[in-house]
Amino acid sequence: MLPVLYLRGLSTGDFAPALVEFFGTDVGLSASSIGRLIETWDDEYRAFETRDLSESDYVYVWADGVHFRIRLEEDRLCCLVLIGVKADGTKELLACADGYRESTDSWADVLRDLKSRGMTSPVVAVGDGALGFWAALGEVFPTTREQRCWVHKIANILDALPKRLHKSAKAALHEIYQAETRSDANAAIDDFQHQFGDRYPKAVDKLIKDRDVLLTFYDFPAQHWVHLRTVNPIESTFATVRAGTNVTKGAGARRRGLVMAYKLLDAAQARWRKVNSPELVTLVAAGVEFKDGTQLERRIQDSRDAA
Repeated sequence: MLPVLYLRGLSTGDFAPALVEFFGTDVGLSASSIGRLIETWDDEYRAFETRDLSESDYVYVWADGVHFRIRLEEDRLCCLVLIGVKADGTKELLACADGYRESTDSWADVLRDLKSRGMTSPVVAVGDGALGFWAALGEVFPTTREQRCWVHKIANILDALPKRLHKSAKAALHEIYQAETRSDANAAIDDFQHQFGDRYPKAVDKLIKDRDVLLTFYDFPAQHWVHLRTVNPIESTFATVRAGTNVTKGAGARRRGLVMAYKLLDAAQARWRKVNSPELVTLVAAGVEFKDGTQLERRIQDSRDAA
C-alpha cells in the first residue's frame, strides 16, 4: 500500500490543490485519483531525472539519506537527496534517488549520473558521517572539500555520553563550532578532549577523528558558515513530514514513495531562500581564498618587487 505523508506547519497556499489534498487531508483518496496524481508526478520526475545540468555551476551541495516506510516492502525506502547552491546563491534540488541504505554504490550512481549530465565538481559538500557518500564523492568528484554536519555529529557524540553530561557536553561542542577562528575551534576541541577523554574516550574519538572535516567551513565566507555547518536545507524540508502507517487505497511501490518524496521537495523549492550574502558565492566559485571567514587579499607584485 502507498504511505500517507502528512505536512505540519506549512501553508496550504504553497501547494497545488491536488497536492494539498493528497498530503494534507485525513480522508483517503480513491485508487483512481491516486493513480492520476502519481502518473502526473512520475512524468515530472522523469523529466527531472534527465534534465541538463551543464548551464549551472553548483558551488555548495548538501547530501542526506531520508528514510520512509513503505507498506509491502521489507526494507524502508532510502531516498538519496542532494541540494545545490548555484553561483547566484539560489538553492536547487539536484537529486532525489532510490538508494540502498546509503551505500557507496548507490551514492556513486547518483553522482556519476549528475556528472554525465553536465554537473561539475562542487567546491564543498556537506553531509553527515555516512561513509557511503564520502567514498562515492572521492571517486566521482575528488576535488570537492568535505564538511561534516555538526547537528549529526553532536547527536552521535551525545549518544556515547551519559544523559547527566549532555547539557555540559552540548555547551562545550557549541563553543567549538561557534568559535571565531579555526585556531580557537581547535583549542576548544582540545578542551573537550581534556574534559571528557579519560572517562569517555569513545565520545571524544567521534569528535577527534573528524576534526579537520568538521572545521572546513572556516575556509569560506563567514556569512555562509550557518549554511555549511549542517544539512538543514534537507532536514528542515522533511522535518514536517511523518511517514505514517495509514494507507490510501491502491497498490504501493518504492517508485511511488520516491515520486512522492520528489514532489514534496519540488513544492518546497519555491520557499527556499538564497544563502546569506549570495554575491560571495561567485567569489568562492572563482577560487578566491578565505581564512577564518575573511577574504584574503591577493598580493600583486610587479617585476621590480619580484626581483
